[in-house]
Amino acid sequence: MATESIDEECSKGNMWVLDQKLDQSMDEEAGRLRNMYREKKFSALLLSRLAFQSLGVVFGDLGTSPLYVFYNTFPHGVHDPEDVIGALSLIIYSLTLVPLLKYVFIVLRANDAGQGGTFALYSLLCRHAKVNTIPNQHRTDEELTTYSRQTFDEKSLAAKVKRWLEAHSYKKNALLILVLVGTCMAIGDGILTPAISVLSAAGGIKVDYPAMSNDVVILVAVVILVALFSMQHYGTDKVGWLFAPIVLIWFLFIGSIGAFNIWKYDHSVLKAFNPVYIYRYFKRGKTNWTSLGGIMLSITGTEALFADLCHFPVLAIQIAFTFVVFPCLLLAYTGQAAYIMKNQGQVVDAFYRSIPDGVHWPMFIVATAAAIVASQATISATFSIIKQALALGCFPRVKVVHTSKKFLGQIYIPDINWILMVLCIAVTAGFKNQNQIGNAYVVIVMLVTTFLMIPIMLLVWRSHWILVVIFTGLSLLVELTYFSAVLFKVDQGGWVPLVIAGTCLIIMYVWHYGTVKRYEFEVHGRVSMAWILGLGPGLGLVRVPGIGFVYTELASGVPHIFSHFITNLPAIHSVVAFVCVKYLPVYTVPTDERFLVKRIGPKSFHIFRCVARYGYKDVHRKDDDFEKMLYDSILVFVRLESMMEGYSDSEEYTYNGSSSQDSIVPARTYSGGGGTIGDEVEFLNRCKEAGVVHILGNTNVKARRDSGLIKRIAIDYVYAFLRRICRENSVIFNVPHESLLNVGQIFYV
Repeated sequence: MATESIDEECSKGNMWVLDQKLDQSMDEEAGRLRNMYREKKFSALLLSRLAFQSLGVVFGDLGTSPLYVFYNTFPHGVHDPEDVIGALSLIIYSLTLVPLLKYVFIVLRANDAGQGGTFALYSLLCRHAKVNTIPNQHRTDEELTTYSRQTFDEKSLAAKVKRWLEAHSYKKNALLILVLVGTCMAIGDGILTPAISVLSAAGGIKVDYPAMSNDVVILVAVVILVALFSMQHYGTDKVGWLFAPIVLIWFLFIGSIGAFNIWKYDHSVLKAFNPVYIYRYFKRGKTNWTSLGGIMLSITGTEALFADLCHFPVLAIQIAFTFVVFPCLLLAYTGQAAYIMKNQGQVVDAFYRSIPDGVHWPMFIVATAAAIVASQATISATFSIIKQALALGCFPRVKVVHTSKKFLGQIYIPDINWILMVLCIAVTAGFKNQNQIGNAYVVIVMLVTTFLMIPIMLLVWRSHWILVVIFTGLSLLVELTYFSAVLFKVDQGGWVPLVIAGTCLIIMYVWHYGTVKRYEFEVHGRVSMAWILGLGPGLGLVRVPGIGFVYTELASGVPHIFSHFITNLPAIHSVVAFVCVKYLPVYTVPTDERFLVKRIGPKSFHIFRCVARYGYKDVHRKDDDFEKMLYDSILVFVRLESMMEGYSDSEEYTYNGSSSQDSIVPARTYSGGGGTIGDEVEFLNRCKEAGVVHILGNTNVKARRDSGLIKRIAIDYVYAFLRRICRENSVIFNVPHESLLNVGQIFYV
């Protein structure tokens, strides 16, 4: 009977369950909220407008590839005209299979309520299977309007895959590492794309001034990069309308010039649409095989296309790519190939030399602007990826600035921005030419997306296994072929993204490992309410005026920090609230559903638990008063609770009304069960006026003496260094310094 009583109490503890019992119209409100987060139906006019705007945000990186693809494919010139046909055939079918079929029409459908990128796929998997490495989710989280998942038939293939993923922790860790690898490669793309795009565009100066030193071109590229990164704090929203016309003009220019070159030079290049020339191209030996590293540049930016999905509906991107981007790119590459067929010695500057003389300088200006737009899209995608990693405990806490009131995903991360700028300049000045930078690209991020799509198709889409095999086989056929080719060029620049990605992977995995260990420390170190109640009389525990917010990683249980605090200082505030801030595998948590509040112990103790839930796209703004939101949520709970007669709630402790003595001394100004709603609200207001204190745990994680060398380096040096340079939680939640109290602990792993 006691167990049933506790279960019943726990079932009543949810603030939203109580709210639904009191007001049945909440079902209608929940339905309205759910409709807000479904993909909306757009009119044809609005869809066309959004497709136009998407050109300036999504396709910049992919669209500027004609600047440098043929030069990176034939850095030593063309020795056989048929090689040009074979390379063009590879470009045509690579664009068709990867960006068009795989991403635009398949992978974009695997978005998380409009959010794209590697972590969006991971969040989908975390909702459909228990693969999250920090198991802090609760059943109430599944009731969010943005938390969508499906149930499985126990005998279905999806259920078997789900059980297989959940069976062992090493599978969860392997999945996380796979996601981190893809994320790190995408961050490397944010460094290399601006460098190669801007340097290639600036190289147009040398076409009219061939005697100009290459150092001048590098200097121009560096100046453009500095200006580009210096403007990031304004946000893409303020210049979004400027970007779209630039990119549209760019695509129309390269498409028109391509068509003109086909007519003027050699229309026989159209036979490249016959895939037989791909087979002939590979028959010519290892040199042509290794040139795939240059051809692969024609599809770079495809992953950024997926990561930048958040601002536009999928249909708008599909329309823009199918009717503008794809045909213009095909014309541009085919036109360049036609020019190279007649001018085999001019591959280095083939793009600019193939432009008619009268439009050279206007095209140079448009190309430079398009390169800046392409860089902007990649940098924005990098910010978005890092924000997602930060929310899921995989990146040190950094300052995130919300730059747009219209779009949730438009953010700016100052620290990352300046690091990207320094690395971009270093890559540009260090490599000095676009061919060496081009060799630095690898296709790992696309492979990661392919592997993540397998469980997505099985668990989320319920696709037949034959379709999964076909999709995986075609994707791997293309991507592994490119991957094998770029391995030959690791020593020619391919080591750069590997070093960048490896460094990011170490940082992210070590940080996540430390985060998991801190969570496990709190779980194993938590104490029961009965233990604290038992300590009360022996320590002479007293209540002091004010409200104490005790921050913890736990969504249930009393944190060890609290017992540590009252053991050393036997006094607590008149009102205590255990605050748990946690991120869920959803892109956003509606403000109306952000806080969950329940009472711990009898009313006379005034001890609450408050869980603040965020999605990986949610940003803590400067004008958010987190303290006020916490306090208001407690007030709402108290009012709702008072409307139910005889309501009593306890998570770990069942209060016995016949008890003549409370171990924790109740506040004298309010007598618990005998008071009215006005009494407790007035009491809470007086406590707030007396002062609010935020108690944060400052847990230092250290490796044990008997730990291995790698573990000691990772924990005692890498993780400790990251902890020192990252932002404190008190800064993120705008906690006033004078109201902050840190409680230090040391935890050995």
